[in-house]
Amino acid sequence: MAVYKRGEIWWYHFTYAGRNVQESAKTPSKTAAKRAEQNRRRELEEGFSGIARQRKDRVRTLDDLSAAYFSEYQLKHSAVAFAEYAIRHLCQHIGSKMLVEIDASAVSEYQTKRLKENAAPKSINDEVGILLRIMGDRGDLLRSELKRKKLLKLKVGEQPGKAFDVAEKDRMLLAAEKSRSPLILPALALALNAGMRDAEIKTTQWSQIDFSKLILTVGKSKTTAGEGRTIPLNSEILPALLKHAKWYTNKFGELRPEWYVFPFGRRGHMDPSRPVTTLKTAWGGVRKNAKVQGRWHDARHTLITELAESGAGDETIMAIAGHVSRQMLTRYSHIRTEAKRSALEEVVARRQKARAPNKSAVETVATEAAAVTMN
Repeated sequence: MAVYKRGEIWWYHFTYAGRNVQESAKTPSKTAAKRAEQNRRRELEEGFSGIARQRKDRVRTLDDLSAAYFSEYQLKHSAVAFAEYAIRHLCQHIGSKMLVEIDASAVSEYQTKRLKENAAPKSINDEVGILLRIMGDRGDLLRSELKRKKLLKLKVGEQPGKAFDVAEKDRMLLAAEKSRSPLILPALALALNAGMRDAEIKTTQWSQIDFSKLILTVGKSKTTAGEGRTIPLNSEILPALLKHAKWYTNKFGELRPEWYVFPFGRRGHMDPSRPVTTLKTAWGGVRKNAKVQGRWHDARHTLITELAESGAGDETIMAIAGHVSRQMLTRYSHIRTEAKRSALEEVVARRQKARAPNKSAVETVATEAAAVTMN
């Protein structure tokens, strides 16, 4: 313990955990300065050992902590769809656990459960990232432990998805049309022809669809660039939406602007004031009947690939898909081998076309030169 005076004010100096602590006690009293030094030592000891953290926070469940986290997140971010999605899955599997119970083994168990639900490794990694942020300081410690044990992130494959070919698309649309679900056909038409994300489709309201101008304005999106973008209703989307609007009117009596295009519930009881939460069952049936392998998100990959193959510019593709970088565009655009082959053959054809008149000109010059020589 060392206190000393500088002018009229006492200071203290000591070493703790290899760190020199030299601070003003802010008092002209030596006794008070010694007491201030003791209090500062105790504060450092409690902070170092974790005792200072309020016990009520350490025993609160993830359900409680995530609710507070999401409320703050909404104030700071305009795009909250993925955070809401991630928190829903986190709470479903480990929401009842207290903060002190969530350790490396709990995270590993969560990753395994989500993989069994066919969640993408990248999505699971992002969900774990949000979990660690919810946990605050304890999450930072857990992150270091997971990284040390090589459990922080699941391996993500280089190929983010597949692109359905025309035959597969046709079989899926036919299966969707025959499905018992009245929602799957218009939803699939939007996924294949508008490239909208799953959450964007499910939360679409009738106010976002303008049948007179034939455009759809995207609402909440995963990215800021995705929100508010307008997508033309092409000749495959429009019939599906018109058919759906007719069914919807018969079902609910009207189309209110604030109602969701894809209502919550089952056929027997639906609530248009709430959006559907999942199309997994209907989509599974479509894939099975169409004999197609792939994820729902692959419909988005398919459109971006087709746009790239058609020669659409990067800006156009990003305006439709809502991408924010060309790097992401490259990841999503799976240019097929046949398209590459056609592009290269087109180069050869252009060269041959360019050579034809040149060859004729060369032959003419050669003939004229021969005639001059003969004369």
